[in-house]
Amino acid sequence: MTRPELQIQENVPLAPLTTLGVGGSARYFCAATNVEDVEQAVAYAQERGLELFVLGGGSNVVVADHGFEGLVLQVAIVGIENKPEAAIDVGAGENWDEFVSFCVSRGYSGVECLSGIPGSVGGTPVQNVGAYGQEVSGTIVSVLAYDVIEGRHQELRKEDCGFAYRSSIFNSGERGRYIILRVRYKLSVGAEPALRYADLQKYFAARDSKPSLSEVRDAVLKIRASKGMVIDPNDPDSRSAGSFFKNPVLSAEEFVRLSAKAAERGLKVPSYPARAQQNKVSAAWLVENSGFHKGYVKGRVGISSKHALAIVNRGGATATDVIALRDEIQDKVEQAWGVTLNSEPVFVGLKF
Repeated sequence: MTRPELQIQENVPLAPLTTLGVGGSARYFCAATNVEDVEQAVAYAQERGLELFVLGGGSNVVVADHGFEGLVLQVAIVGIENKPEAAIDVGAGENWDEFVSFCVSRGYSGVECLSGIPGSVGGTPVQNVGAYGQEVSGTIVSVLAYDVIEGRHQELRKEDCGFAYRSSIFNSGERGRYIILRVRYKLSVGAEPALRYADLQKYFAARDSKPSLSEVRDAVLKIRASKGMVIDPNDPDSRSAGSFFKNPVLSAEEFVRLSAKAAERGLKVPSYPARAQQNKVSAAWLVENSGFHKGYVKGRVGISSKHALAIVNRGGATATDVIALRDEIQDKVEQAWGVTLNSEPVFVGLKF
């Protein structure tokens, strides 16, 4: 039986497909519900010389005001399949938080601290999504992807993905080469939930008994909501792209210099364990100590009243507004502390 041709739409607004809600339209757009759709979309773009952008849940994206002149491919492949020994194959288009809920309800640990993160499963390996002491690379076994260059499916093992803090081959050296179709996770059965992060430890400090997986998930959701980091149409602080800046990872020498500058002002730099001989520094602390408070307003954009790292669309904002505030924050942090803040979101139709 001949498969129907992939439906390509034209001039589709992208702002409604993102959590930040800014930007123009895609010249061409399609949603892929299976592997064959992905293959057809790639062929369509290549035959016409179109730039291709893969869109997931739209939670970490800033779209240019003039839109995107190529083809936007939204991967909508769903399905959750249990494998032996608590391994699970998950379609790239599955909602991430619903998958976390699925795992917690079955007693599978390893992703409970990643509750409430918006977006799709396929986006999690790209940035090695992490929060509250967990990263997805801790549970990923492999990624099934379509290799645009070689025109074939490829199973990439965890060690092939180049996972590091908020990065992988998918957003660095091999950016644009692979379209993620499915992710295989290996969870733990019967293991205790992770309580590595200070906010979680504080939340359960008064308890004598150890919390369950579901209690940790609930705690993470409440903590994230208190910071405007759970999508809620009634919370204007959640109209953002999440944390806009990565926590800088400094060498020992860089950290000493930063600490000395802070000490001159009677301040102490909060940091977290990172790679050997390096320190991961709080980007939120740098932002707040460079003149940008929670609730800072700059026209139609601002900083969340709950979280210093979230740039929010206060209503009617443009990508130009967002980028102007980003640039102002980066410049002030650089001037005040000698530290460069790198953006977390993906910029679509924008070149820097």
